[in-house]
Formats: sequence, C-alpha cells, structure tokens
Amino acid sequence: MDDMKNGRRIRVLVVDDSSLVRKTLTEILASDPDIEVMGAAPDPYAAASIIRESIPDVMTLDIEMPKMDGLTFLQKIMNQKPIPVVICSSLAESGSETALKALEYGAVDIITKPQLGTKRFLEEAKIRICDAVKAAALVKSYHTPQNRQVAPKLSADAVIAKGSILRVLETTDKVVVVGASTGGTEALRVFLEALPMDAPGMVVVQHMPEHFTASFAQRLDRDCRVSVKEAQDNDTVLRGRVLIAPGNLHTLLKLSGARYYVQVQDGPLVSRHRPSVDVLFRSAARYAGRNALGVIMTGMGDDGASGMGELKEAGAYTIAQDEATCVVFGMPQEAIKRGGVQKILPLEEIAGEVLRKCRS
Repeated sequence: MDDMKNGRRIRVLVVDDSSLVRKTLTEILASDPDIEVMGAAPDPYAAASIIRESIPDVMTLDIEMPKMDGLTFLQKIMNQKPIPVVICSSLAESGSETALKALEYGAVDIITKPQLGTKRFLEEAKIRICDAVKAAALVKSYHTPQNRQVAPKLSADAVIAKGSILRVLETTDKVVVVGASTGGTEALRVFLEALPMDAPGMVVVQHMPEHFTASFAQRLDRDCRVSVKEAQDNDTVLRGRVLIAPGNLHTLLKLSGARYYVQVQDGPLVSRHRPSVDVLFRSAARYAGRNALGVIMTGMGDDGASGMGELKEAGAYTIAQDEATCVVFGMPQEAIKRGGVQKILPLEEIAGEVLRKCRS
C-alpha cells in the first residue's frame, strides 16, 4: 500500500468467465490513470495461477462461474492469502442473498456488471467501478491517496439548493441521518443491532447498487429489534423504524406539519454517488435542524463531509466513526477535517451515544 501513496498504480486482476465482460472491465479499468490491469482470468483456477506468480492489489470477481463458484473461491482466498475483493456480478442487479453473502465472506464491495446502455449509464458505471477498486485498494491502509486524478463531481446543489434553514421547533423526537460507504454494510449491522425497538426514526444512505438495498434492508429487519425497510417515496420517519435509501436514487428528508417523511427521486451523481449522503444531510439540516442527529461512517471519498458541516451549522449533533474501526477512513476523516464533527467514537459506542443525545 505504501507504493500506491508514492504514485504506483493499483494492480487489478479481473476474474470472470465471460470474455466480453473481461474485455469490457479491462478497458474501463485501464482508462483510469491510477489503475493497471495486471491480468484477466476466466475461472478461479486460472486466477490462482496468476496470483501464485504475482499478488494483485485488488481482484474483481464474478460469482457465477464454471469449475468453482466465486463465493467458494472468495472463501479460499480469505483463508489463505487475503486480497481486497470487489464482487462484480449480474446477481447484484436483483440484490440476491448470494451476492449479499459475499460481503459476509470478506468482499469489500459489490458492483453490477457493466452493460451496454445510454452514454450517462456507461459514464456512471465507469465511475462506480473505478471508485470501488480504488476504495478496495485503501482497505486497512486508512490513508487517502494523494494526487489522484478524479472526474469532476457535483455537490448537493445539483439536487437540493442550500437555501435557508427552516425555523423548526425543537422537539423531544429526534431524526437520525446516517451515511456510509465501503465497509458500511457491516458497520450498519453492528450499529442497528444495538438499538432498542423504540429507537428514534432514522434515514440511512449506504452506497449500494440498485435493487441491492432491498435485500440488505430485509436482512437487517430480520436481525434487528428496530424495523428496517427500503425507503419509498413519502414514507414517514417513525420511532422504531429505519429507512434505507434505495440504490441509484437520492433520498431527502422533508417536513409536512409535524410529520417527517422522505422524498425519493432521480438526479445526477452527487459527490460521485446516487444516493448521496450530502443530499440527505443537507435536507436534514434544512428541514430538521437542531432536531437532527448526523452520523458518518466508514467509506472512501468525501460524500457527506459538506453535509455534516451544514448539519452542525443548523444546530444538529454530529458523530463520526473513528479511524481504528473504519474499513476506510476517508469519509469520516474528511468530515472531521472540515470541522463538521462534534464527537468521534469507535463503531461499538455510536449507538449508545445516539440514544443518549436523543434522550437528553
């Protein structure tokens, strides 16, 4: 990892049984000046041969393959010689339980296989794939790479203008907004499982592929005392309920009378993401103000950093996950640097602090 900080490109091994997918992924990754495709393999056995000769920084891995499926190979890799793995599978399109299991087995992230589509679709797919690989390369290094060339990114202005903060009466019922990315699926599980069934209403943005958030929410709902569901437009934010922003759609907090609800909508990538943490946090700053509590967790980049500052300015209480418990410290680190964080805590202590502040 030290070599990457000194400018060495991230070496990626692509593993997929489709020659077309291997070619497409290779072209997408090779188009990024920070990434080098060091090999492509049609199955896990061929991949293992390449790894014996030279260990990649990151491996992209399909799940459905001949000779050995991707999940079995993932388990073997993690038991023998752990490598940051990004699952690249069509199963992510349906948010399957199989794809979700890959995260439990040690995969860093899951992305949808690139397909032919509109110019916007292909451009956004390239951003997501390259960003996922870069995030994987940072796992356990906790350092933001220097001098990286990135595509121009939009701020939350593209979806919701900053405007003035509404004058809202402070209430005993707080609204908690949470943002996470790489490593966030496990972090959110730990956080949400620690909450009682009458926890304050929450809205969560976790960077995930489209459709995948529904399965993620269902799994959390089975394991947690709070109710967890994928957010739908006009869903009310209720005590004991957690709303997960759907993949590929922005989710905003809104206020109607005394009712907080969510607005789910399309829009451009903001901070290179859709849904964007900055969009959620800005809307919470405007419509909830001091009634809000913001939490930013593990993830690469700076999505949510500006929004945390706006939440703090609006009177909300803000918490960041600490470096030691983050898979990638990028998002919390950037929010801390910009002065938007009031409390930095290990993952295991965040739920307790949220409950304490919401009750005080």
